[in-house]
Amino acid sequence: MSVTTTNLIMGPATLYLADFGATEPTDTAVNDAPAASAWTDLGGTQDGCKLTIDQTYTDLEVDQAVDVVGARLTKRVFTIETNLAEPTLENLRYILNDGTAASGSGFKSFEPIYASSATQPTYRAILLDGYGPNQLRRRILVRKCLSSDKVESTYKKDSQTLFTVKWSGFFVTSGIAPFKLIDATS
Repeated sequence: MSVTTTNLIMGPATLYLADFGATEPTDTAVNDAPAASAWTDLGGTQDGCKLTIDQTYTDLEVDQAVDVVGARLTKRVFTIETNLAEPTLENLRYILNDGTAASGSGFKSFEPIYASSATQPTYRAILLDGYGPNQLRRRILVRKCLSSDKVESTYKKDSQTLFTVKWSGFFVTSGIAPFKLIDATS
């Protein structure tokens, strides 16, 4: 068995969040941080960042063959999961898909969306910047997503407080792919 060791990947990733439809970094800028004017660095993570792509294929069958003759992609669910190590109110706002923040002399506060507008969620875009083959950069872009799972935050005397988060990606348009991966080659 031949193994190309330079194709093995290990290392942390950085997560950035932007408004849905924000200007995407160009493919040639894969080695550069995205523009801070549009993309927010979510800070430290713990236990890694996980991209999951779950595809469902439905079999095609005909009476004339005992074997399944083919299949069609009928569903795709893609997510990015992590634990945010910086459990700030700003990060809570992002992982609850928006809300109202306030601040004043000596305080900050946050209230989740709860009015009828809560039925129209605030979609975002997410970038996961990590490593790819040859220890060069790999960028994963999910163009339209929502934080879609329960959010947990545990306070314990012997453990760090984290925000668990899972972003689910969604269809954009028939002409725009919902996600994209870019690898640096030099």
